[in-house]
Amino acid sequence: MPKSEFAARDFYDVWLPDVAPSQELVTFALGSNDERSWQTFERKYRAEMKKPEAARLLDLLAAMSHQTNFSIGCYCENEARCHRSILRDLLAERGSDFG
Repeated sequence: MPKSEFAARDFYDVWLPDVAPSQELVTFALGSNDERSWQTFERKYRAEMKKPEAARLLDLLAAMSHQTNFSIGCYCENEARCHRSILRDLLAERGSDFG
């Protein structure tokens, strides 16, 4: 499904831009086609997620996972090369109940 059609259908309930990579990192990721650049992206994204706003939101999501089910989505086709795989790891590191 094209990104524009997916976005038009509102498949999401809540949009949380504080846990998304900055536009600078998104642009960098689009050009990341080797392991070294992906590792650079991951390091920089993890640094962004240490900012207080993002860290508090990650803590909240991890705590919520003990009481409710939710999904995290993105438009990237390959989860292994998408921030959501790192986001899942960040939530797991905070004790989330993802399985």
